[in-house]
Amino acid sequence: MKILITGGAGFIGYHLAKALIKQGDEVLALDCINDYYDPQLKYDRLADLGIEREAIVEGGCVQGNKYPNFRFVYMALEDEGGMQKLFADEGFDVVVNLAAQAGVRYSLTNPMAYVKSNMLGFAHVLEGCRHNGVRHLVYASSSSVYGLNEQMPFSTSDNVDHPISLYAASKKANELMAHTYSHLYGLPTTGLRFFTVYGPWGRPDMALFLFTEAMLKGEAIQVFNRGEMMRDFTYIDDIVEGVRRVIGHLPKGNPNWNGKKPDPASSRAPYKIYNIGNSAPVKLMDFIRAIEEELGIEAQKNLLPMQPGDVAATWADVDDLVEDLDYKPQTSVREGIKAFLDWYRWYFDK
Repeated sequence: MKILITGGAGFIGYHLAKALIKQGDEVLALDCINDYYDPQLKYDRLADLGIEREAIVEGGCVQGNKYPNFRFVYMALEDEGGMQKLFADEGFDVVVNLAAQAGVRYSLTNPMAYVKSNMLGFAHVLEGCRHNGVRHLVYASSSSVYGLNEQMPFSTSDNVDHPISLYAASKKANELMAHTYSHLYGLPTTGLRFFTVYGPWGRPDMALFLFTEAMLKGEAIQVFNRGEMMRDFTYIDDIVEGVRRVIGHLPKGNPNWNGKKPDPASSRAPYKIYNIGNSAPVKLMDFIRAIEEELGIEAQKNLLPMQPGDVAATWADVDDLVEDLDYKPQTSVREGIKAFLDWYRWYFDK
């Protein structure tokens, strides 16, 4: 298939591109390489896929020198004209939208970045799919949409009308926008609520990267809610396998959907929402202990109150993923942390 991955220089986008390239798909990755975190990491991910930094030109399409079935285009989703031309010229079979302004806390101080990228940009993706015969749009949502919901585990059948950050609200908006296009235009759309993704080539603003960096420098780590947190940490390879399976599984209208008792996860239209999480939440202090044991360092801990926009616990119900795709993430936190730390040492040693 010919697949567009937006956010292709990002953490998940890089890993997904690599997997799809290796299975023989034609992949075009798109990214605006913003400076939310160090762009060098994004350029290094691209270099690993055969796209050299000096070859990248804004708006231009670059052929990779490592994989003949991989290209990269430097473009922002907000570029309406550029997006229209890209979709019209390329004729994608599938689009995987991973591009977004990330981060819960950043949304508290930079809200317009989320409106522009996550909402206006996503509208351009939807329009591109609608007008150019895209067979399936798969897009990243987030466990953050569960907001004030305290029913555990989080189910896609739960109400998610009480987000507590603009980031979460923008992801919920994506799900609503996608449903509209599925309903009005018959565009098959699948939204994926990712749960705390971690692993090699991960984001520097995420807990595992921050903890590792601080501990190796002999600095204290910041532990919010005084450590009384649980997260459904999900290893990157498990996320990629879930996305890969979803790509080939087009949603169909649910014949049992009832407008009097509407199921939020499906519709009469070709629309579906899945959680992708390990479904095995880990206490934050246990997560830190696993890092300490792997590094052989005891962390100095700064115990702090809960941050605005954050939640105390996440836990994914993945029953639909198992039933529809026969898939459940399996990688343990111990395995995943070791893989990340092996990469971290290699990356910064080189």
